[in-house]
Amino acid sequence: MVKIDLITGFLGSGKTTFIKKYAKYLIDQGLNIGILENDFGAVNVDMMLLQDIAGEKCTLEMVAGGCDKDCHRRRFRTKLIAMGMCGYDRVLIEPSGIFDMDEFFDALHESPLDRWYEIGNVITVVDAMLEENLSEDAEFILASEVANAGIILLSKVQKAAETDIERTKAHLNKAMESVHCDRRFEKEIFAKDWNKLSDADFKKIQSAGYVGADYEKKDIAEEDAFQSLYFMNLTVPVEKLEEKVKQIFNDKECGNIFRIKGFMQTKPDQWIELNATHQNITIQSIKKGQEIFIVIGEKLNKEKITTNLMGTQTPLC
Repeated sequence: MVKIDLITGFLGSGKTTFIKKYAKYLIDQGLNIGILENDFGAVNVDMMLLQDIAGEKCTLEMVAGGCDKDCHRRRFRTKLIAMGMCGYDRVLIEPSGIFDMDEFFDALHESPLDRWYEIGNVITVVDAMLEENLSEDAEFILASEVANAGIILLSKVQKAAETDIERTKAHLNKAMESVHCDRRFEKEIFAKDWNKLSDADFKKIQSAGYVGADYEKKDIAEEDAFQSLYFMNLTVPVEKLEEKVKQIFNDKECGNIFRIKGFMQTKPDQWIELNATHQNITIQSIKKGQEIFIVIGEKLNKEKITTNLMGTQTPLC
C-alpha cells in the first residue's frame, strides 16, 4: 500500500511552498515520491513552482480544468489509477483549495484505489494571519480542511504577531463549531518559521496521521462556487503591479477576491512571480514562468477586475 499525504489548505495559504520543503525532506530520506497537483481551472500555476524539485526521485503530475466538479473528480481518480503503477513510496496530493476534503476521502475508498493506497497524513496549511471575515462557503471549506487534520501548520509565522496567531487559533475552533464538529485544536497547531524547520520537525509532520472527524456537510451549488479569471500576456509595468493588485482586493465591486497569482515576463530572460492574498503580496524573481495571471474568488466582476488590472485587457474566462 502506498501512503498518501493530503496537503490541504485554503487558497493562498502556502501549500505549494510547504510541499517543496516537505518533498525535499522525503527525497533526502531516500523515498521515491509522486506529487499530484489539483487545480479547478484551466491552468495549474502552482505546478510551475515545483519544477525545480522534479527528478529521478520525484515525479510531478497534475489535474487541471474540467467543465464542472464531477469532471474534475473523474480526472483526479484516473490520474491516481495511473500513478498507482509507478512504484512510489509516497504520494503527496495538493487538492485545490476549494474542495470539501470528504470528496478526496471518498475517492480513495473506491476500487481499485482502496487496494493500492492508504491515507498517511492530512496536513493542513493555514495562514497565521487568517482573514477574519470569510464568506459562508469559504468558512465551510476551511472547516472541512482542518476537521480531519493530523497537524495544522501555520504559514508566514515570522510575519505574524502573537495576537494574530491566537486569533487564527480561535477562528479555527469557531469554524469547528460552525459545522457542529466536536474537535477543538491546541496541540495539533504547529507554529514555527518554515525556514527553521528541523529534521525532527519534519519527522513529526510525517507521522502526524489524520482524524476521522464528523461534521455537518454543506452542498455548495455550482453557480455559487468559486470562480477563476485568466489574463494572458499582461503588459503591466512591474512598479505598478502591486498597486493594481491592491486596487482589485480593495474594490468591492470586483467581487470577493481570495487570491491573485501568476507570472509575467519582464525581459527576454527574466520573469517575476506574483502571489497575493488580502494579507500578503509577494512579487519576486523566478527562473521560468508562463504568461498568465489568475484571479480567484466569489461573485467575480470581469469588467471591473479588467479595468483595475489592465484597462482594456479581456480575460480568457
